[in-house]
Amino acid sequence: MNTPKKVSFYTLGCKLNFSETSTIGRLFTENGYKQVEFHEGADVYVINTCSVTENADKKCKKVVKEALKYSPKAYIVIIGCYAQLKPAEIAEIPGVDLVLGAAEKFRLMDFINDLTKKPKAEIHNQPIAEANTFISSYSIGDRTRAFLKVQDGCDYTCSFCTIPLARGASRSDTVTNIVQSAASIAASGVKEIVLTGVNIGDYGKGEHGNKKHENTFLELVQALDKVEGIERIRISSIEPNLLTNEIIEFVAQSGKFVPHFHIPLQSGNNKILGLMRRRYKRELYTERVAKIKSLMPDCCIGVDVIVGFPGETKEDFLDTYNFLNELDISYLHVFTYSERENTPAAEFDDVVGGSERADRSKMLHILSEKKRRYFYKQHLNKNFQVLFEADCKEGKMHGFTRNYIKVSVKYDPVLVNELKEVQLISINNEGDVDIKEAEEILTH
Repeated sequence: MNTPKKVSFYTLGCKLNFSETSTIGRLFTENGYKQVEFHEGADVYVINTCSVTENADKKCKKVVKEALKYSPKAYIVIIGCYAQLKPAEIAEIPGVDLVLGAAEKFRLMDFINDLTKKPKAEIHNQPIAEANTFISSYSIGDRTRAFLKVQDGCDYTCSFCTIPLARGASRSDTVTNIVQSAASIAASGVKEIVLTGVNIGDYGKGEHGNKKHENTFLELVQALDKVEGIERIRISSIEPNLLTNEIIEFVAQSGKFVPHFHIPLQSGNNKILGLMRRRYKRELYTERVAKIKSLMPDCCIGVDVIVGFPGETKEDFLDTYNFLNELDISYLHVFTYSERENTPAAEFDDVVGGSERADRSKMLHILSEKKRRYFYKQHLNKNFQVLFEADCKEGKMHGFTRNYIKVSVKYDPVLVNELKEVQLISINNEGDVDIKEAEEILTH
């Protein structure tokens, strides 16, 4: 009997990348490959890259080097956003055999033949306009939650962003397909689905440049709410101008959709929002937060912010800081602005110095911690349902409430992928919330 060939995956970047890696993993399994951990040594390594995080090239090189350390003759494939934007650069990395762009990555099996190491990497990378079809993807990596891709690409032209260049135009899966995928996920025993995409509020645009919205995001949410067997559905990130009152009202009364929104802001200063080419002013953001909190006082609200954008003076930054400080939000994802080739912002004047960018980032990280602790503190001594995960670090396991409070408890394998009602007791040194010990939970 032939020993199956082994494949290993490494994913950089967003939840969308994780859902796509998982789908590509299933293609390998269907073709007789065995998936193994990175350090176990594989015949093929597939590295799914990101262009949003800094030092994409350094990270990619490092992962390739590590892969070859474990398996010197491994066939190395690079896919993802960075592979679409800089294929020639990636092809120069020693040990890389195959580079696939956005339109090619789901046809990976067509390009893998005898797995012989190449003297020079092969590149298959069509212009991004060719990436105009939608490939359904979802991840079932751990048993607790799955990332379900509902939309891809973006038609927005924010001045700092390369995602439209890396992923192409906005396009979506059909409601029917997504509901079927959600039902498959439910049948596998996963209890939580996270909806992912590049710009999910723009959901409904079709393939091949069809810009008519066949369905709206609200209609998708209403259809998914009826899928049986899924306990929780989480919306990963949605633009404030696309998060309508109707969506907020629907989530507020839903038993499945959880009270947790992640809403990119990027700046709390209207001048900077204009330079960024964002499609709203901060007043709209204030309205959205107020609407959410009026209907769901316990709702967790996460915010993306970019610091050090060109033209952001100290006064502009403090305007953002004070705006966020007064806003009833729960945590921040802070990004330090970094120049991206082929974006308008890379040519802007009034560049903010590196040390100033770092100082502003530090201030917002401290504010985020303060916001998170305050949000957690408001919920102490109350009972919440927690979905426990399979991780075990230093004898502890974690789980999340519906409104995204991270709890910590002594590890017990019986709790994995279980929903349990617990009382939140105190905030520990790691910033998580302590609850009653596992034995007490299990007796309830």
